[in-house]
Amino acid sequence: MLRVSIAKKLSYFNLSVEFQVENNQILVLCGPSGSGKTTILECISGLFTPTGGAIELAGNVLYSSDLDVNVPAKDRRVGYLFQDYALFPHMTVRQNVVYGLRNPNKSAAGKNGLDYKQVLESFGVPHLIDRFPGQLSGGEKQRVALARALVVQPQLLLLDEPFSALDNKSKQKLQQEILRLHQDWQIPMVLVTHDEEDALALGDIIVSLHQGKVVEMKLR
Repeated sequence: MLRVSIAKKLSYFNLSVEFQVENNQILVLCGPSGSGKTTILECISGLFTPTGGAIELAGNVLYSSDLDVNVPAKDRRVGYLFQDYALFPHMTVRQNVVYGLRNPNKSAAGKNGLDYKQVLESFGVPHLIDRFPGQLSGGEKQRVALARALVVQPQLLLLDEPFSALDNKSKQKLQQEILRLHQDWQIPMVLVTHDEEDALALGDIIVSLHQGKVVEMKLR
């Protein structure tokens, strides 16, 4: 379970949100550009520090202003699919996928992560292992970025506008992929979108934001 109750003082408004996500749920943050959606993901992941509040994942406190706790991003076990995939252009697919592993030379699954070769196999891209991001299609980049996010055995997966650059057919395919991943992994997911149709297709909980505030919360 993920519990979030945070505030973040920004230059254009004060963000203040509260929600929780069970392991069998996908929460969708929707709203117009500039409403604070990505900032929430960055606070959960540890890339940004909230002004106050608390974040708890699987019973562990990741951030608490009261307890003076702020776990580094690398130790949070949070997978993050960035909107632009954020693959390192000078690294091969293998190097990108194993980047977050503490023991990248380890081929078998263990406490530090999964077997990266098996993860690439599950996404149908093991043949790309020695290619660079510039040699990949958009769909291939997505799959590699998802593999990188999952190989560390995250307890939470964050997805930032994963459909923004896709045509309708590719979008539907990725939606099915996300639903399959959620069924297989049984971890909470938080997905950001500005498209209401995407939110309805995936969200068990749909949180609508405006200028950093929750204006509506729907349960499917």
